[in-house]
Amino acid sequence: MNEEGKWNAKEILEWVYCIIIAVVLALLVRYFVGTPTIVQQPSMYPTLKPGQRLLLNRTVRTFKHTPERGDIVTFEAPSKGYVSSIEANLKNPVATYDYKINNLFSKIRYYVLEIGKTSYIKRVIGLPGEHIKIENGKVYINGEELDEPYLDKDVKTESLDGVFTDIIVPQNCVFVMGDNRPQSTDSRRFGCIPLEKIESKVWIRFWPFDVFGNVE
Repeated sequence: MNEEGKWNAKEILEWVYCIIIAVVLALLVRYFVGTPTIVQQPSMYPTLKPGQRLLLNRTVRTFKHTPERGDIVTFEAPSKGYVSSIEANLKNPVATYDYKINNLFSKIRYYVLEIGKTSYIKRVIGLPGEHIKIENGKVYINGEELDEPYLDKDVKTESLDGVFTDIIVPQNCVFVMGDNRPQSTDSRRFGCIPLEKIESKVWIRFWPFDVFGNVE
């Protein structure tokens, strides 16, 4: 600003550059490192409740880490939330993603700004190559019952009319379910999630303060 209290062109450009750099850095951190989010649905109850605020760790995507069983992750929602028995390929039970985003601006808008993009929060249950079987209200992995202490004691795991309840998890994919099994649209209905579609791992719950801490 000059002595007369007016902005000159050089000063305005400097401020514009600073703002652009700050926005770019914020977007890079959001995409590659971490970002906050708000729980919207009850599918992870009682572990996560609607309205709670979380910090997501996105380095799992940046460094292409394979999640572990029990991790709570976010991922891009499949384009088909329910696959019928006629459509399902049980030999390759992978969720359908048929979004077509061609130009660079649309990719930035969708993947970086996440405008028009839907993500789900679920728990990783099955890992690549494992045999997942759901029967009698329980989950079996490679023939052994899965211990799930995070579920409410009265919750049973049913098929919910899903067809992916007796499958081998394909390579580079995981089988996910919500902790609120009766109210969760998950891999039972749409199939296994490719690792490349996983966006982040749920790290810290920071609101409300009385439940602040790591999420397991």
